[in-house]
Amino acid sequence: MSDAGQGDASGGRCCDWPRALRLLALVTLPLYVLDQATKLWTVRHFALGEQKQVIPGWFDWVHFPNTGAAFGIMHDNNRFFIGLSAVALAGIAWACKRGFYPGRLNQTGILLLVSGILGNVTDRLLHGYVVDFLFFDLHFPPANPWPAFNVADSCICVAVGLMLLASFKQQDSGA
Repeated sequence: MSDAGQGDASGGRCCDWPRALRLLALVTLPLYVLDQATKLWTVRHFALGEQKQVIPGWFDWVHFPNTGAAFGIMHDNNRFFIGLSAVALAGIAWACKRGFYPGRLNQTGILLLVSGILGNVTDRLLHGYVVDFLFFDLHFPPANPWPAFNVADSCICVAVGLMLLASFKQQDSGA
């Protein structure tokens, strides 16, 4: 994965496969393991729907099921989201091989995105729903409370932010 994604030994592609696999092992795998470990702990220690205060009035650890997408939209569509995850992973691999994600910000975003997709699709396959367990109330709309989420969701959100930032950076440089 080159800095610019162009003019390197891989012919301009963002995926130098040995380096890509090493980065998957160093970034994606640990985040995936963290996601699954925290969800497993939640499933083992909390009844479905249970909620315990960690920081009163601000943060609760919960065990909420989510069969939809972000914020619970399109709930009860687990099979659809399993299929969408498979298509997304295949599309990411295809696009990466063709150099559609140049630069470190994009490439880091892709690593986080893959981790998040794998974490949530694993839940859908194992539990029939995504395990959401982080529940914050920031005391201002629309974050009072913010919908429950998990490590995989955080990876996906940070990935989107990094890729958006990369797109602005590319526009500034005239790329």
